[in-house]
Amino acid sequence: MKDWDQLRLQDITEPVKDICNPTELENIPYIGLEHIEQETLRLTGFGSSLDVTSAKFKFRPNDILFGKLRPYFRKIVKPTFTGVCSTDIWVFRAKKNVDQNYLFYFLANWDFIHTADGGECGTRMPRADWDYLKDTKWFIPSLEKQHEIALILTSLDDKIHLLHQQNKTLEQLAETLFRQWFVEEADESWEKLPLYKILTITSSKRIYYSEYLPSGIPFYRSKEIIELHNTGTTSSELFISQERFKEIKHRFGAPIEGDILMTSVGTLGVPYRVRKNDKFYFKDGNLTWFKDFKIIPSSIIYLWLNSKYGQEQLSNITIGSTQEALTIEGLKGILFKIPAKDKINACQKEFDIIIDKIENNHINIQGLTRMRDTLIPKLLTGEIRIQK
Repeated sequence: MKDWDQLRLQDITEPVKDICNPTELENIPYIGLEHIEQETLRLTGFGSSLDVTSAKFKFRPNDILFGKLRPYFRKIVKPTFTGVCSTDIWVFRAKKNVDQNYLFYFLANWDFIHTADGGECGTRMPRADWDYLKDTKWFIPSLEKQHEIALILTSLDDKIHLLHQQNKTLEQLAETLFRQWFVEEADESWEKLPLYKILTITSSKRIYYSEYLPSGIPFYRSKEIIELHNTGTTSSELFISQERFKEIKHRFGAPIEGDILMTSVGTLGVPYRVRKNDKFYFKDGNLTWFKDFKIIPSSIIYLWLNSKYGQEQLSNITIGSTQEALTIEGLKGILFKIPAKDKINACQKEFDIIIDKIENNHINIQGLTRMRDTLIPKLLTGEIRIQK
């Protein structure tokens, strides 16, 4: 690192505080912390400036948005559009002789994240402290080397983005096919059966707080299932012992390949179809377990739960006012149209192909994401040098 300059953070970048009142703007995207996925450097969506009232920060295309609330969540994105964001998000632009894309990966590097986390202010809602961070010192390569480093990492993110787009297209195709085959082309002669007659709907064995461990078999709640649904991967914060898992599996069973778990409290109706090598247990009351598929295969049930048609049926049986929920008894009574066996087989074949492609893309996304996150610190510290 002899040819690298040591600079203070405020010489590299500083928060851009272009404050505005969203009510004075036309309808433009609004990004809150809830729209930024934890750790993945991805934006999951955005809201509308018309739906927020308090002052916000404006951002431009390719500005870097850094979630300063609990910075260890690593909520960082670089939108390609203009919009407004929460004041719990810093807006960063590179200063002279600093590449904007390089700055993005610099701020996403866990070394910087841990430094930001170590300088938090506030106790109840800890936030990164700019007064602390601005004078921290960092080794920065020449602008040319920054370009080279950013190009390598950006190429990986481009591939990750493409795979996510492919999955979105596949999900839209599955939605279209389900509606065509099971709604628009549904025959009046098809038998309608309540859900409990075509599969088993249950929950899990209760696990008490005293049983949670720092390592062992992953224990999933709604949060982890939503992450698995959206990205194909998650990091469990809770675990149970191997012995306890074996006992529960022997006495009550555990999710196996093809079973479906669905969120039943909070964010409702988000399904995850269990994969071959999955090994985990899950929280009772948070999640509903679909298994023992008797007439309709799990791939069709999964795509039904994913479809707008299925979500509409779920919304009709929610209970509760302060917190909505889906109950097992309510789910059991939903009527499902049963086509002829040959149509079921044909649909299953098509849906299995789509689901396999989506899951393979998720595996590739995980591999590329691990590669990117492994390379970031090595490239940013000069451990790996780019050879021309």
